[in-house]
Amino acid sequence: MQFPKADRASVSTADRTSAETLALQALAWIAAEPDRLSGLMATTGLWPDEVRARAADPAFLGGVLDFLLGDEAQLLAFCTETEIAPELPARLRTALPGGTVETL
Repeated sequence: MQFPKADRASVSTADRTSAETLALQALAWIAAEPDRLSGLMATTGLWPDEVRARAADPAFLGGVLDFLLGDEAQLLAFCTETEIAPELPARLRTALPGGTVETL
């Protein structure tokens, strides 16, 4: 079964930039704690130098947000510490490769 791909043309440049910025903030937050970084590396299969090298890759940044969104306690801790709304990472995730746009 194939699923429809998100229409990337409908994603604004501002949303894409905001999503990348948020994902970089999340990556820095994850990297600041060895247990969180170990979890990301275990999930991605990447070593620290590979994580650094891929930090500018929008697809990798989408994966960073997926990792963050995969654990509610971690998501809430990140949002509390960075003072952002908990729904923002999920909303901006759709602006990066691999994100989905739900249509009702």
